[in-house]
Amino acid sequence: MRGVMPTGGTMDIVFYVLPGLIIAGALIVAARVVGRSLQLRNNWTSGLTAEARCVRTYTRRVDLDPNVRMARRMRHYVYEFTTRDGREISFEEANGPGAEVGDSVTVHYTATRPERATAYAPAPGKALVGIVGVMMFVAVLIAFCVAFMTSYTEVFAGDDLFAGLS
Repeated sequence: MRGVMPTGGTMDIVFYVLPGLIIAGALIVAARVVGRSLQLRNNWTSGLTAEARCVRTYTRRVDLDPNVRMARRMRHYVYEFTTRDGREISFEEANGPGAEVGDSVTVHYTATRPERATAYAPAPGKALVGIVGVMMFVAVLIAFCVAFMTSYTEVFAGDDLFAGLS
C-alpha cells in the first residue's frame, strides 16, 4: 500500500494539523468544563448565600449550523444581590434555574469573587457525572485523533515524513 499517495507534501500536513486542531479544541472544552465545575463547587462549599432578585431575562440564539438553519435558544438570567459585607453585585447566568423578572432566588457565592455567583442549587453528584462524561468523550476523541495520525503515518507517510527532522 506504500506509495499510493504522494508523501512529504502539503497533503501530509493536513492529516496532522486537522486532528491536532481537534485535539486542541477538545482540551479547551475540557478545561472550560472543569473550570466551571470547580467554580460551582467553590460557590457551593463557601457557605455564603444571599437572596437575589431576577432583574432581567433574555434569550440568545446560538446557531448550531447556519447552513441548515439549526439553532438553539439559550435563556440568560441577570440577578442582583447584596453580599454580607454590603456590596451590590449583579451577575448573569446562562440556562440558570427558571426564574421570572422579580422572582427571588438563593445564590451561592465566594467572598473573593461574588460576581461569579450561581443560582444553581448545590448538586455535586450531578456536576461530577457531567465532568466524567465530558472527560470520557474528550479522551475518546483524542485517542481517535492520535490513532488516526499514527495510522496515517504508518500506512501512507512511512518513515520518510520525519526523515529530515532527525
